[in-house]
Amino acid sequence: MVERKLYMDKINSFMNRDIIKVITGIRRCGKSYFFKLIIDELIDGGVDEENILLIDLELPEYNRIKLNTQLDDIVLEYINDHEGRAYLFFDEIQNVEDWEISINSYFKLPNVEIFITGSNSKLLSSELSTYLTGRYVSIDMYPFSFIEFLDYKNELNEKPIIANELKSEIENYFEEYRAYGGLPIVIALKNHKEIILDDLYSSILLHDIVERHDIRNVGLFNRIVKFLIENIGNLISAHSIYAYLKHELPGISKTTIYNYLDYLEEAYVLSKVTREDLIGKREITGSEKYYLMDLGFYKSQLEEKQQNTGHVLENIVYLELLRQDYKVTIGKVNDSEIDFVCRKNNRKIYVQVCYLINEDEDIIKREFKPLSKIKDNYPKYVLSMDKSDYSRDGIEHINIIQFLKNPDCLTN
Repeated sequence: MVERKLYMDKINSFMNRDIIKVITGIRRCGKSYFFKLIIDELIDGGVDEENILLIDLELPEYNRIKLNTQLDDIVLEYINDHEGRAYLFFDEIQNVEDWEISINSYFKLPNVEIFITGSNSKLLSSELSTYLTGRYVSIDMYPFSFIEFLDYKNELNEKPIIANELKSEIENYFEEYRAYGGLPIVIALKNHKEIILDDLYSSILLHDIVERHDIRNVGLFNRIVKFLIENIGNLISAHSIYAYLKHELPGISKTTIYNYLDYLEEAYVLSKVTREDLIGKREITGSEKYYLMDLGFYKSQLEEKQQNTGHVLENIVYLELLRQDYKVTIGKVNDSEIDFVCRKNNRKIYVQVCYLINEDEDIIKREFKPLSKIKDNYPKYVLSMDKSDYSRDGIEHINIIQFLKNPDCLTN
Protein backbone atom coordinates (compact mmCIF):
# COMPACT_ATOMS: atom_id res chain seq x y z
CA MET A 1 0.00 0.00 0.00
CA VAL A 2 1.19 3.52 -0.77
CA GLU A 3 1.98 4.92 2.68
CA ARG A 4 0.99 8.57 2.08
CA LYS A 5 3.58 9.34 4.73
CA LEU A 6 3.31 13.08 4.28
CA TYR A 7 -0.30 13.02 5.52
CA MET A 8 0.13 10.21 8.03
CA ASP A 9 2.84 12.18 9.81
CA LYS A 10 0.46 15.13 10.09
CA ILE A 11 -2.40 12.99 11.40
CA ASN A 12 -0.18 11.20 13.91
CA SER A 13 0.83 14.51 15.46
CA PHE A 14 -2.84 15.01 16.41
CA MET A 15 -3.81 11.46 17.35
CA ASN A 16 -5.34 10.85 20.78
CA ARG A 17 -5.85 14.56 21.18
CA ASP A 18 -9.16 16.29 21.77
CA ILE A 19 -9.40 17.67 18.27
CA ILE A 20 -11.36 16.73 15.13
CA LYS A 21 -9.22 15.63 12.20
CA VAL A 22 -10.50 16.98 8.84
CA ILE A 23 -9.09 15.80 5.50
CA THR A 24 -10.15 17.78 2.43
CA GLY A 25 -9.35 17.48 -1.26
CA ILE A 26 -10.63 16.76 -4.75
CA ARG A 27 -12.75 13.66 -5.24
CA ARG A 28 -10.83 10.44 -5.81
CA CYS A 29 -7.53 11.88 -4.56
CA GLY A 30 -7.28 9.09 -1.97
CA LYS A 31 -9.14 10.34 1.11
CA SER A 32 -11.11 7.10 1.59
CA TYR A 33 -7.95 5.08 1.08
CA PHE A 34 -6.22 7.26 3.65
CA PHE A 35 -8.96 6.48 6.17
CA LYS A 36 -8.14 2.80 5.71
CA LEU A 37 -4.47 3.53 6.34
CA ILE A 38 -5.33 5.31 9.59
CA ILE A 39 -7.63 2.47 10.67
CA ASP A 40 -4.96 -0.14 9.92
CA GLU A 41 -2.48 1.82 12.01
CA LEU A 42 -4.96 2.07 14.90
CA ILE A 43 -5.55 -1.68 14.81
CA ASP A 44 -1.82 -2.37 14.62
CA GLY A 45 -1.45 -0.12 17.65
CA GLY A 46 -3.87 -2.24 19.68
CA VAL A 47 -7.24 -0.58 19.05
CA ASP A 48 -10.06 -3.13 18.85
CA GLU A 49 -11.67 -3.11 15.40
CA GLU A 50 -15.06 -3.11 17.13
CA ASN A 51 -14.27 0.36 18.47
CA ILE A 52 -13.93 1.82 14.99
CA LEU A 53 -16.98 3.05 13.03
CA LEU A 54 -16.43 3.95 9.37
CA ILE A 55 -19.35 5.62 7.58
CA ASP A 56 -18.71 6.18 3.87
CA LEU A 57 -21.63 8.34 2.80
CA GLU A 58 -21.18 7.42 -0.86
CA LEU A 59 -21.56 3.67 -0.34
CA PRO A 60 -24.99 1.97 -0.70
CA GLU A 61 -25.03 1.09 3.00
CA TYR A 62 -25.02 4.75 4.04
CA ASN A 63 -25.93 6.90 1.02
CA ARG A 64 -29.55 7.01 2.21
CA ILE A 65 -28.38 9.25 5.06
CA LYS A 66 -29.28 12.79 4.02
CA LEU A 67 -30.12 14.42 7.37
CA ASN A 68 -28.00 14.73 10.48
CA THR A 69 -30.77 13.13 12.57
CA GLN A 70 -30.42 9.98 10.47
CA LEU A 71 -26.70 10.04 11.13
CA ASP A 72 -27.34 10.47 14.86
CA ASP A 73 -29.47 7.33 14.96
CA ILE A 74 -26.56 5.21 13.71
CA VAL A 75 -23.76 6.89 15.65
CA LEU A 76 -25.47 7.11 19.03
CA GLU A 77 -26.65 3.51 18.84
CA TYR A 78 -23.09 2.46 18.03
CA ILE A 79 -21.58 4.45 20.92
CA ASN A 80 -24.14 3.10 23.39
CA ASP A 81 -23.37 -0.47 22.32
CA HIS A 82 -19.58 -0.21 22.67
CA GLU A 83 -17.31 0.35 25.63
CA GLY A 84 -14.02 2.19 25.53
CA ARG A 85 -12.82 4.89 23.19
CA ALA A 86 -14.83 5.19 19.96
CA TYR A 87 -13.08 6.15 16.71
CA LEU A 88 -15.60 7.70 14.34
CA PHE A 89 -14.78 8.10 10.62
CA PHE A 90 -17.13 10.05 8.31
CA ASP A 91 -16.25 9.99 4.61
CA GLU A 92 -17.67 12.81 2.41
CA ILE A 93 -19.54 14.39 5.31
CA GLN A 94 -20.87 17.26 3.19
CA ASN A 95 -23.48 14.85 1.79
CA VAL A 96 -25.41 15.13 5.09
CA GLU A 97 -27.51 18.22 5.77
CA ASP A 98 -26.60 19.99 9.05
CA TRP A 99 -23.75 17.55 9.60
CA GLU A 100 -21.81 20.14 11.59
CA ILE A 101 -24.45 20.13 14.34
CA SER A 102 -24.05 16.40 14.82
CA ILE A 103 -20.24 16.42 14.64
CA ASN A 104 -20.20 19.14 17.29
CA SER A 105 -22.43 17.05 19.55
CA TYR A 106 -20.30 13.91 19.11
CA PHE A 107 -17.22 15.96 19.92
CA LYS A 108 -18.69 16.81 23.32
CA LEU A 109 -19.14 13.14 24.22
CA PRO A 110 -16.47 11.55 26.41
CA ASN A 111 -13.86 9.20 24.93
CA VAL A 112 -14.58 9.89 21.25
CA GLU A 113 -12.12 10.62 18.44
CA ILE A 114 -13.48 12.01 15.16
CA PHE A 115 -12.15 11.99 11.59
CA ILE A 116 -14.01 13.50 8.62
CA THR A 117 -13.35 14.00 4.91
CA GLY A 118 -14.97 16.35 2.43
CA SER A 119 -14.68 17.46 -1.19
CA ASN A 120 -15.91 21.03 -0.86
CA SER A 121 -13.59 23.52 0.80
CA LYS A 122 -16.11 26.31 1.42
CA LEU A 123 -18.82 24.02 2.73
CA LEU A 124 -16.46 22.53 5.26
CA SER A 125 -14.62 25.69 6.21
CA SER A 126 -17.72 27.80 6.81
CA GLU A 127 -19.53 25.21 8.90
CA LEU A 128 -16.41 24.23 10.81
CA SER A 129 -15.66 27.86 11.59
CA THR A 130 -19.19 28.42 12.84
CA TYR A 131 -19.58 25.36 15.05
CA LEU A 132 -16.11 23.98 15.69
CA THR A 133 -13.73 26.93 15.98
CA GLY A 134 -10.59 25.82 17.77
CA ARG A 135 -11.77 22.20 17.84
CA TYR A 136 -10.45 20.92 14.53
CA VAL A 137 -7.35 20.69 12.37
CA SER A 138 -7.70 20.67 8.57
CA ILE A 139 -5.30 18.78 6.32
CA ASP A 140 -5.33 19.37 2.56
CA MET A 141 -4.85 16.20 0.53
CA TYR A 142 -3.67 16.20 -3.07
CA PRO A 143 -3.53 13.55 -5.79
CA PHE A 144 -0.47 11.30 -5.68
CA SER A 145 2.88 13.03 -5.84
CA PHE A 146 5.39 11.66 -8.33
CA ILE A 147 7.05 9.69 -5.51
CA GLU A 148 3.68 8.17 -4.56
CA PHE A 149 2.95 7.53 -8.23
CA LEU A 150 6.20 5.54 -8.52
CA ASP A 151 5.40 3.62 -5.33
CA TYR A 152 1.96 2.73 -6.66
CA LYS A 153 3.31 1.64 -10.05
CA ASN A 154 5.82 -0.55 -8.21
CA GLU A 155 3.03 -2.00 -6.06
CA LEU A 156 1.05 -2.74 -9.23
CA ASN A 157 4.23 -4.19 -10.77
CA GLU A 158 3.63 -2.07 -13.88
CA LYS A 159 6.07 -0.56 -16.30
CA PRO A 160 5.25 2.91 -17.69
CA ILE A 161 2.55 2.80 -20.34
CA ILE A 162 4.54 5.37 -22.35
CA ALA A 163 7.62 3.64 -23.77
CA ASN A 164 9.96 6.03 -25.57
CA GLU A 165 13.19 4.16 -26.29
CA LEU A 166 15.13 7.43 -26.29
CA LYS A 167 14.18 8.09 -22.68
CA SER A 168 15.04 6.36 -19.42
CA GLU A 169 12.44 4.41 -17.47
CA ILE A 170 12.06 7.19 -14.90
CA GLU A 171 11.50 9.70 -17.73
CA ASN A 172 8.81 7.48 -19.25
CA TYR A 173 7.15 7.17 -15.86
CA PHE A 174 7.21 10.96 -15.63
CA GLU A 175 5.63 11.31 -19.08
CA GLU A 176 2.76 9.10 -17.93
CA TYR A 177 2.42 11.13 -14.72
CA ARG A 178 2.54 14.40 -16.66
CA ALA A 179 -0.12 13.21 -19.08
CA TYR A 180 -2.59 11.47 -16.77
CA GLY A 181 -2.02 13.04 -13.36
CA GLY A 182 -2.00 11.51 -9.92
CA LEU A 183 -5.51 10.26 -9.16
CA PRO A 184 -5.12 6.67 -7.88
CA ILE A 185 -8.10 5.30 -9.83
CA VAL A 186 -6.54 6.55 -13.08
CA ILE A 187 -3.02 5.34 -12.29
CA ALA A 188 -4.37 1.84 -11.69
CA LEU A 189 -5.85 1.62 -15.20
CA LYS A 190 -3.80 0.31 -18.11
CA ASN A 191 -6.33 1.49 -20.67
CA HIS A 192 -9.17 4.00 -21.04
CA LYS A 193 -7.56 6.53 -18.68
CA GLU A 194 -8.97 9.51 -20.58
CA ILE A 195 -12.49 8.07 -20.47
CA ILE A 196 -12.34 7.73 -16.68
CA LEU A 197 -10.82 11.20 -16.34
CA ASP A 198 -13.58 12.67 -18.50
CA ASP A 199 -16.27 10.88 -16.48
CA LEU A 200 -14.76 12.02 -13.20
CA TYR A 201 -14.40 15.59 -14.45
CA SER A 202 -18.04 15.64 -15.58
CA SER A 203 -19.19 14.13 -12.27
CA ILE A 204 -17.36 16.74 -10.20
CA LEU A 205 -18.72 19.60 -12.28
CA LEU A 206 -22.26 18.22 -12.26
CA HIS A 207 -22.66 17.05 -8.65
CA ASP A 208 -20.28 19.35 -6.77
CA ILE A 209 -20.94 22.55 -8.70
CA VAL A 210 -23.89 22.57 -11.13
CA GLU A 211 -26.37 20.78 -8.85
CA ARG A 212 -25.09 22.25 -5.59
CA HIS A 213 -25.25 25.83 -6.86
CA ASP A 214 -28.28 25.33 -9.12
CA ILE A 215 -26.49 26.58 -12.24
CA ARG A 216 -29.07 27.01 -15.01
CA ASN A 217 -26.87 27.89 -17.97
CA VAL A 218 -24.66 24.81 -17.99
CA GLY A 219 -23.33 25.59 -21.47
CA LEU A 220 -22.02 28.96 -20.29
CA PHE A 221 -20.45 27.37 -17.24
CA ASN A 222 -18.72 24.65 -19.28
CA ARG A 223 -17.35 27.19 -21.74
CA ILE A 224 -15.81 29.26 -18.96
CA VAL A 225 -14.27 26.17 -17.37
CA LYS A 226 -12.81 25.14 -20.73
CA PHE A 227 -11.35 28.64 -21.15
CA LEU A 228 -9.72 28.41 -17.72
CA ILE A 229 -8.22 25.00 -18.45
CA GLU A 230 -6.86 26.28 -21.77
CA ASN A 231 -5.18 29.12 -19.87
CA ILE A 232 -3.64 27.48 -16.81
CA GLY A 233 -0.45 29.31 -16.01
CA ASN A 234 -1.58 32.51 -17.75
CA LEU A 235 -2.60 35.66 -15.93
CA ILE A 236 -6.39 35.74 -15.83
CA SER A 237 -9.03 38.04 -14.38
CA ALA A 238 -12.81 38.01 -14.39
CA HIS A 239 -12.59 41.06 -16.67
CA SER A 240 -10.31 39.30 -19.17
CA ILE A 241 -12.63 36.29 -19.28
CA TYR A 242 -15.59 38.61 -19.78
CA ALA A 243 -13.81 40.53 -22.55
CA TYR A 244 -12.86 37.32 -24.34
CA LEU A 245 -16.24 35.61 -24.13
CA LYS A 246 -18.81 38.45 -24.17
CA HIS A 247 -19.37 38.28 -27.93
CA GLU A 248 -19.55 34.49 -27.96
CA LEU A 249 -21.73 34.35 -24.84
CA PRO A 250 -23.87 37.51 -24.67
CA GLY A 251 -25.57 36.46 -21.42
CA ILE A 252 -22.33 36.50 -19.48
CA SER A 253 -21.66 38.89 -16.56
CA LYS A 254 -18.62 39.53 -14.39
CA THR A 255 -20.56 38.53 -11.28
CA THR A 256 -21.35 35.17 -12.83
CA ILE A 257 -17.68 34.68 -13.69
CA TYR A 258 -16.58 35.51 -10.13
CA ASN A 259 -19.08 33.00 -8.79
CA TYR A 260 -17.93 30.27 -11.16
CA LEU A 261 -14.29 30.85 -10.22
CA ASP A 262 -15.21 30.47 -6.55
CA TYR A 263 -17.19 27.29 -7.21
CA LEU A 264 -14.27 25.70 -9.07
CA GLU A 265 -11.93 26.45 -6.20
CA GLU A 266 -14.41 25.13 -3.65
CA ALA A 267 -14.66 21.81 -5.51
CA TYR A 268 -10.86 21.55 -5.78
CA VAL A 269 -10.90 21.64 -9.57
CA LEU A 270 -8.69 24.73 -9.74
CA SER A 271 -6.32 26.50 -7.38
CA LYS A 272 -5.79 30.27 -7.54
CA VAL A 273 -2.41 31.93 -7.09
CA THR A 274 -2.33 35.64 -6.31
CA ARG A 275 0.40 38.11 -7.34
CA GLU A 276 2.59 40.37 -5.28
CA ASP A 277 4.93 43.25 -6.04
CA LEU A 278 8.25 42.18 -4.51
CA ILE A 279 9.64 45.69 -4.57
CA GLY A 280 6.56 47.56 -3.36
CA LYS A 281 5.76 44.67 -0.99
CA ARG A 282 2.06 44.68 -1.75
CA GLU A 283 -0.53 42.35 -3.24
CA ILE A 284 -1.49 42.99 -6.85
CA THR A 285 -5.22 42.65 -7.35
CA GLY A 286 -7.15 42.16 -10.57
CA SER A 287 -5.32 39.24 -12.15
CA GLU A 288 -4.21 35.84 -10.89
CA LYS A 289 -3.11 32.49 -12.22
CA TYR A 290 -5.07 29.28 -11.96
CA TYR A 291 -3.72 25.75 -11.90
CA LEU A 292 -5.49 22.39 -12.06
CA MET A 293 -5.57 20.23 -8.96
CA ASP A 294 -4.93 17.23 -11.20
CA LEU A 295 -3.21 17.37 -14.59
CA GLY A 296 -5.23 14.48 -15.97
CA PHE A 297 -8.08 16.91 -16.61
CA TYR A 298 -5.79 18.98 -18.83
CA LYS A 299 -5.20 16.10 -21.22
CA SER A 300 -8.75 14.79 -21.08
CA GLN A 301 -10.35 18.18 -21.83
CA LEU A 302 -7.97 19.67 -24.40
CA GLU A 303 -6.78 18.60 -27.81
CA GLU A 304 -3.04 18.07 -28.07
CA LYS A 305 -2.55 21.23 -30.15
CA GLN A 306 -4.05 23.29 -27.30
CA GLN A 307 -1.66 21.96 -24.68
CA ASN A 308 1.32 23.92 -23.37
CA THR A 309 4.14 21.79 -21.95
CA GLY A 310 5.71 24.66 -20.03
CA HIS A 311 2.47 25.45 -18.22
CA VAL A 312 1.90 21.77 -17.44
CA LEU A 313 5.33 21.59 -15.80
CA GLU A 314 4.55 24.77 -13.85
CA ASN A 315 1.35 23.12 -12.65
CA ILE A 316 3.20 19.98 -11.51
CA VAL A 317 5.79 22.01 -9.60
CA TYR A 318 3.08 24.19 -8.06
CA LEU A 319 1.20 21.18 -6.69
CA GLU A 320 4.39 19.76 -5.22
CA LEU A 321 5.12 23.07 -3.50
CA LEU A 322 1.62 22.95 -1.97
CA ARG A 323 2.23 19.37 -0.78
CA GLN A 324 5.34 20.62 0.96
CA ASP A 325 3.21 23.20 2.82
CA TYR A 326 4.57 26.26 1.06
CA LYS A 327 2.37 29.34 0.80
CA VAL A 328 2.77 30.26 -2.86
CA THR A 329 2.34 33.54 -4.72
CA ILE A 330 3.50 34.95 -8.07
CA GLY A 331 6.20 37.60 -7.81
CA LYS A 332 6.57 40.77 -9.87
CA VAL A 333 9.89 42.62 -10.04
CA ASN A 334 9.52 45.74 -12.17
CA ASP A 335 8.56 44.31 -15.58
CA SER A 336 9.69 40.77 -14.77
CA GLU A 337 7.78 37.89 -13.23
CA ILE A 338 8.84 35.19 -10.78
CA ASP A 339 6.76 32.05 -11.26
CA PHE A 340 6.57 31.14 -7.57
CA VAL A 341 7.44 32.94 -4.36
CA CYS A 342 7.25 30.28 -1.64
CA ARG A 343 7.09 30.82 2.11
CA LYS A 344 7.26 28.33 4.96
CA ASN A 345 8.41 28.62 8.58
CA ASN A 346 9.61 32.22 8.17
CA ARG A 347 11.68 31.15 5.19
CA LYS A 348 11.36 32.13 1.55
CA ILE A 349 12.48 30.64 -1.76
CA TYR A 350 12.03 31.77 -5.36
CA VAL A 351 11.29 29.32 -8.16
CA GLN A 352 11.24 29.68 -11.94
CA VAL A 353 9.96 26.82 -14.12
CA CYS A 354 10.59 26.23 -17.82
CA TYR A 355 10.53 23.28 -20.21
CA LEU A 356 14.07 23.21 -21.64
CA ILE A 357 17.01 25.59 -21.53
CA ASN A 358 19.18 23.54 -23.88
CA GLU A 359 22.05 26.06 -23.90
CA ASP A 360 19.80 28.73 -25.42
CA GLU A 361 21.12 32.07 -24.20
CA ASP A 362 17.77 33.81 -24.75
CA ILE A 363 16.04 31.25 -22.52
CA ILE A 364 18.81 31.49 -19.92
CA LYS A 365 18.39 35.26 -19.84
CA ARG A 366 14.59 35.00 -19.65
CA GLU A 367 14.59 32.54 -16.75
CA PHE A 368 17.59 33.71 -14.71
CA LYS A 369 17.38 37.49 -15.12
CA PRO A 370 14.17 37.99 -13.07
CA LEU A 371 15.73 36.08 -10.17
CA SER A 372 18.96 38.11 -10.40
CA LYS A 373 16.90 41.28 -9.85
CA ILE A 374 15.95 40.10 -6.36
CA LYS A 375 18.56 41.45 -3.97
CA ASP A 376 17.77 39.48 -0.81
CA ASN A 377 19.71 36.37 0.19
CA TYR A 378 16.92 33.80 0.02
CA PRO A 379 17.55 30.76 -2.24
CA LYS A 380 16.66 31.07 -5.92
CA TYR A 381 16.02 28.16 -8.28
CA VAL A 382 15.33 27.45 -11.93
CA LEU A 383 13.64 24.08 -12.59
CA SER A 384 13.58 22.51 -16.06
CA MET A 385 13.74 19.13 -17.81
CA ASP A 386 17.39 19.64 -18.82
CA LYS A 387 19.94 17.09 -17.67
CA SER A 388 22.82 19.57 -17.83
CA ASP A 389 23.39 21.92 -14.91
CA TYR A 390 22.95 25.60 -15.81
CA SER A 391 23.42 27.02 -12.31
CA ARG A 392 25.00 30.48 -12.26
CA ASP A 393 25.31 33.70 -10.28
CA GLY A 394 24.09 32.05 -7.08
CA ILE A 395 20.95 30.73 -8.77
CA GLU A 396 20.67 26.93 -8.64
CA HIS A 397 19.36 24.96 -11.58
CA ILE A 398 17.61 21.63 -10.81
CA ASN A 399 16.06 18.99 -13.03
CA ILE A 400 12.29 18.79 -12.45
CA ILE A 401 12.23 15.00 -12.07
CA GLN A 402 15.03 15.18 -9.49
CA PHE A 403 13.09 17.86 -7.61
CA LEU A 404 9.93 15.71 -7.59
CA LYS A 405 11.90 12.70 -6.34
CA ASN A 406 13.49 14.81 -3.61
CA PRO A 407 11.44 17.96 -2.86
CA ASP A 408 13.67 18.70 0.14
CA CYS A 409 16.43 19.64 -2.32
CA LEU A 410 14.98 23.17 -2.28
CA THR A 411 15.69 23.49 1.43
CA ASN A 412 19.26 22.19 1.52
